[in-house]
Amino acid sequence: MVVKKQFSSFKNLLATSKVPVLVDFYATWCGPCKMMSPILEQVGTHFRDRLQIIKIDSDKYPEISSQYGIQALPTLVLFKNGNPVERIEGVVQASQLIQHLQDLI
Repeated sequence: MVVKKQFSSFKNLLATSKVPVLVDFYATWCGPCKMMSPILEQVGTHFRDRLQIIKIDSDKYPEISSQYGIQALPTLVLFKNGNPVERIEGVVQASQLIQHLQDLI
């Protein structure tokens, strides 16, 4: 499940998460980004308590996007123990994304 949350610090969010965090860098004007929402819902349901999924609007948080070198949207970045371990650019089908993340989580 994708949940909207407020957080004071992105670093703090990553550091305090007990499970890996999949970050969806997106923009509201991005068509392919809109396609990712139902896909991420399926992925979230599949991994339930084993993965946290958050969305970051690159237009609202350009400093975070810049820090992680986000140049294409959508871009998914998987963080484990606060560090980026995998990056996926573009739209990926739910089954492919689940299979890809299975070994990383």
